[in-house]
Amino acid sequence: MRPLTEQAVRDSFVNCSRGEAERLAMPRDLAERPWDDLDFLGWRDPGAPGRSYLVAEREGEPVGVALRLPSSRRGFSHRSMCSLCLTTHPGDGVSLMTARKAGAAGREGNSAGIYICADLACSLYIRGKKALLAGSRFEETLTTEQQIARTAGHLSAFLAKLRD
Repeated sequence: MRPLTEQAVRDSFVNCSRGEAERLAMPRDLAERPWDDLDFLGWRDPGAPGRSYLVAEREGEPVGVALRLPSSRRGFSHRSMCSLCLTTHPGDGVSLMTARKAGAAGREGNSAGIYICADLACSLYIRGKKALLAGSRFEETLTTEQQIARTAGHLSAFLAKLRD
């Protein structure tokens, strides 16, 4: 992913108002992110644990979405799989995140959801740059590049649901 400025990130949001985008909490380490290893920029709002944000490139332009997390918590013995990178995590390591749709559909209250790594570090898990518990990634025959392409395809399909 190409590096983005704070203003480019704020301008990219499609499912919230300009005012909401200007008020959202930005990651403090935006300039230090490992941009070459990211397929998308994702972060949790430290001031609002129920909110996360995701920005991905779609057709050469950044597209940002505000996500909401459910308030319920799962037990540690429960394991879930991320729909983007296919990494499994125990407990709250995978969360259902929902996003209001863009445009009129969003104003009517329509949304779409996806199960995703709660820390939004899918790109780093695929590349082996973030440590996981044993058994969190299945042995795959796909190359890392193919896994990256698969994740990008899953993310693109989710973003398309938000624009329909």
